[in-house]
Amino acid sequence: MAVLGSYCESNGSVAHVWVHGGLSPCFYFTLVPVVLLTLSLFCGTVHCVCYRRFGTAMEPKFVPHSKLYALQLCISALLLLQFVAGVVWQAAGPGVLPGYALAYGCLSAAGWGCAAALLWTERRRVLVQDRTRGHSTVLLLFWALAFAAENLAFVSWSSSLWWWSLETRRQQVQFGLWLLRYIGTALLFILGLKAPGLPRRPYMLLINEDERDLEHGQPLLGQNRESQSTWQNFGKKVRLLVPYMWPKGSVRLQLLVLLCIGMLGAERAINVFVPIYYRNIVNELTDGSSWKTLAATVCIYVLLKFLQGGGAGASGFVSNMRSFLWIRVQQYTNRLVQVRLFAHLHSLSLRWHLGRRTGEVLRSIDRGTSSINSLLSYIVFSIFPTIADIVIAIIYFSSSFNAWFGLIVFVCMFLYLTLTIVITEWRTKYRRDMNTQDNNAKSKAVDSLLNFETVKYYNAEEYEVNRFNHAILKYQESEWKVNASLALLNQTQNLIIGSGLLAGSLLCAYFVTENKFQVGDYVLFGTYIIQLYTPLNWFGTYYRMIQNSFIDMENMFQLFTEEQEVKDEVNAGNLLFKLGRVEFENVYFSYVEGKEILKDISFTVMPGQTVALVGPSGSGKSTIIRLLFRFYDVQGGCIRIDGQDISKVKQVSLRAHIGVVPQDTVLFNDNIRNNIRYGRVSASDEEVEEAARAADIHQRLLSFPEGYETQVGERGLKLSGGEKQRVAIARTILKAPQIILLDEATSALDTKTERNIQASLAKVCTNRTTIVVAHRLSTIISADQILVLHEGQIAERGRHDELIAKGGLYCDMWQKQQQGSDSDSASDTETKDRSTEKLQPREEKTK
Repeated sequence: MAVLGSYCESNGSVAHVWVHGGLSPCFYFTLVPVVLLTLSLFCGTVHCVCYRRFGTAMEPKFVPHSKLYALQLCISALLLLQFVAGVVWQAAGPGVLPGYALAYGCLSAAGWGCAAALLWTERRRVLVQDRTRGHSTVLLLFWALAFAAENLAFVSWSSSLWWWSLETRRQQVQFGLWLLRYIGTALLFILGLKAPGLPRRPYMLLINEDERDLEHGQPLLGQNRESQSTWQNFGKKVRLLVPYMWPKGSVRLQLLVLLCIGMLGAERAINVFVPIYYRNIVNELTDGSSWKTLAATVCIYVLLKFLQGGGAGASGFVSNMRSFLWIRVQQYTNRLVQVRLFAHLHSLSLRWHLGRRTGEVLRSIDRGTSSINSLLSYIVFSIFPTIADIVIAIIYFSSSFNAWFGLIVFVCMFLYLTLTIVITEWRTKYRRDMNTQDNNAKSKAVDSLLNFETVKYYNAEEYEVNRFNHAILKYQESEWKVNASLALLNQTQNLIIGSGLLAGSLLCAYFVTENKFQVGDYVLFGTYIIQLYTPLNWFGTYYRMIQNSFIDMENMFQLFTEEQEVKDEVNAGNLLFKLGRVEFENVYFSYVEGKEILKDISFTVMPGQTVALVGPSGSGKSTIIRLLFRFYDVQGGCIRIDGQDISKVKQVSLRAHIGVVPQDTVLFNDNIRNNIRYGRVSASDEEVEEAARAADIHQRLLSFPEGYETQVGERGLKLSGGEKQRVAIARTILKAPQIILLDEATSALDTKTERNIQASLAKVCTNRTTIVVAHRLSTIISADQILVLHEGQIAERGRHDELIAKGGLYCDMWQKQQQGSDSDSASDTETKDRSTEKLQPREEKTK
């Protein structure tokens, strides 16, 4: 137990500022806490009173959720506890406890407690009229003074009254506490400039924007997922990666993962032993060891270098073997992600797919898949090993050399990583602008070339060239900023590396001259440091790539969060098809809340009957088709097939009994045979050709140069409209459904082609329950029942003759179409297919 002595040691005085080649500890440890406590207690108290009296409590939705703010609080609490622990440790030890040490600990703890209270208050209360953002001047000044005070310790480097010599246990503990304070105050000052726990903009501005957004139905809360930090919820994002790194159900792949991790650990050990054996070689050469001993050491060193590789594990045997073994795990990850997401997208509703760009979704899949592999590679095999190497190096140098070498490595690594991250973040805006300008230049070029004819019409070649040249110049300006900032980053990294190497080399050389170290130790230090810095050269690239990969991964996992709109019930059974009776009973439906598309729709289609749906655009005809196929669920009423509610049966079994021929038939970019076979993928070639005969397209296909093997092109663009419709009909015939849905299947065709297609459709619909959506009334004259829809309701129903006799809405539509039939026929005879990509029969090719 220490005895409390005089305030200053050895007859010293607070008035003595400089003693024994440095600052007087009594003066320093008295002045610093007094200044900090005065600032935090008096100025901080005034500030808190202003917040309490004139401020207002911030709404929780405006307070950003930040882990960096939590780090600020933790550091403040840690520093406060450090002061208390320092006093307790000195009081519990032997010797005399000077009064200034007790005052320093108590006053400093009080000052940091006031600062922590102010930090807590600033996050919860705000002066509404304050137009600035960030921490108060009091808090920033407190952190700046605290950091500056810790830097004053360097002034007393040569003083025997300070702990720089690290000779005794007491000095080592005091040095450790100072190092903790130095790092803590530096971090608090840096984080204080960023103010992560406070709103980014003035509070009054946020309130005004929130009120305006609420008026438009767009609350501010949750508005900016893009503005959030990429590193927010880092732990959660990493946990999302774990299932894709650990292959469930495959013991072989799991063993490969464990083996790769084991090899990763072996690389870390090899990186330590390579410079050690290099040192041993130098020492043995210097000491004149025997050839046998030297040869054994050299062989071990060369073996380690072979395992490590020339680039500190970048191209060695162990690294290459790990990369080779990881290929199967990477393929597993690719397959698992893509298949899961592809299956999930097919489970989503038609509403979701109609509201999304297919290209955007595919880009999210591609980028998301590659981002997961990149993140696993960068984090597991680059970032973590690099950090592990740094920690191992600090521990090794501190234990095998002395604490100064560990400190040099720590400071250099800390500065290197910190400045790399800061400069990389700063460069991000330049890279973003460069990408924007690059996209702009490419879009201008593509737009100009796609409109080649228009450019020629107006003699605008020079204008287009100048426009493209201007876009290139803007891109190059942004590119220069990117490359210049990269050069700055490289020079900064090089300066830190050089400074650390210089400091360590000089210190090591000094110990060699003092006969405390051997020459090999100097070689070891230089080799180890250079080896340590090699992977760090890529740290900025890794950081940026991880940042981009997190963004791509978030976009992909956002797709996984999309919920199915149409789901099978838990106990849903298969549709038990009997005759094909279709019933709509009091059906209501709307795509957007408040705007009903269908209102109280009721009708019945008896087995084998044909019912036609007609009416103006937007009346709900196609919606009825989609509801029956269960692309959507009804919001009122019920749809039954053979007395079974279709919402109670499995979607797969329902759709197996229904065939659809849409207005716009889209074919897969495959041959014609496989496009027809899509109706029933297990069908034989003979069944495919029989379906083509029934659709009256078999002879036409045989006239093509490659027959059924003809490639139809993207979306079937190499076929004419009539040919595509016949392929769709053949596909439906092959499926052999009991219920047929024709959604304006011939409305996009000319009159002659339509008449030919109608004959094929009639064959398909024979003895099948059929619902037809028709635009041209002449195609549904023979329907068993015609439903006339108007504004989502059934306005009229009956056969063609009955509706004509009524003289209602259907009669008006019929008369208008009859009046326009002559002009339509004339225009049909003049319609030609301008596309040169349409396939021609074999006979025409030989002419």
